[in-house]
Amino acid sequence: MSKSTETGLAELQDLEPSLEEFRASVVEGLSGPEKTLPCKFLYDRHGSRLFDDICNLPEYYPTRTERQILERYAHDIADIVGSKARLVEFGSGAGIKIRLLLKALDRPAAYLPVDISREHLVAASADLAKMFSDLCIAPVCADYTAPFALPELSGVTWDATAGFFPGSTIGNFTRAEAVGFLTGTRALLGSGAVMIVGVDLVKDVDVLRAAYDDGAGVTANFNLNLLRRINRELGGTFELGRFHHEARWNAKLERIEMHLVSLCEQEVIVGTKRFGFSEGEAIHTENSHKYSVEGFRALARDAGWEPLEVWMDERKLFSVHALRTS
Repeated sequence: MSKSTETGLAELQDLEPSLEEFRASVVEGLSGPEKTLPCKFLYDRHGSRLFDDICNLPEYYPTRTERQILERYAHDIADIVGSKARLVEFGSGAGIKIRLLLKALDRPAAYLPVDISREHLVAASADLAKMFSDLCIAPVCADYTAPFALPELSGVTWDATAGFFPGSTIGNFTRAEAVGFLTGTRALLGSGAVMIVGVDLVKDVDVLRAAYDDGAGVTANFNLNLLRRINRELGGTFELGRFHHEARWNAKLERIEMHLVSLCEQEVIVGTKRFGFSEGEAIHTENSHKYSVEGFRALARDAGWEPLEVWMDERKLFSVHALRTS
């Protein structure tokens, strides 16, 4: 449902995955020959807070580096987006980076944050509404990897549409999934839309490993929190002390992989299902693919986007890409 006035915080459009969807995904993932769990379920209320903490860690370069790029080039990005834009952010989280772009944009018409964590989304949208009182903010709680419709905005008109996908989250997808996601966003945003995407770059493996397995153990806690969530919401019997977090570099696929590794032979129950683990057996929870600039631009073309500009930091750790639909 949309708000009838042109500015302010609209009513939440709630498309959060159901408990049944969560259960089905967990059972399916743990039943395969190689156990997996979808990374989107890492982001419950506590998981979202832990990820915010990760973003402030000294080892985790992507957030601060991307923020520096956005601070430096926000007005260049705003020029490409255009005036009176409707801006859709996929995986909006705490809504920190979008503030840099909203401040640089010329008379933004509406901001539609899309996130799977309802409580986090509601809180972040309320904070942004206080900062940008003249802006229509229409939050959407949804799994943005699945088809969904944008809410209608009564009384709001816009001259441009842009998508914003920061944080190198595009790296969580396989190449085929990334093409599929960008193809879907092209259809969702429409002809002539712009897409701003944060993309992490291939770099020294030690830097990558440290970013996903920090010394303070925050990333490990974030990964293990998925088991805690399964226990709480699905009646799971995971003993978190019997699993440990591991970040692995897959050189062939140019990606960091996050795993939860069983420390012993054990059996775990989720609802009415039993799952056996051997010592050293892993649950694969998340990927973070790294790209070259040309590699990502080729991927974007495969999804029907035209690469426009790319901005990087001086050390070439991270990149922000501007794309446009035909």
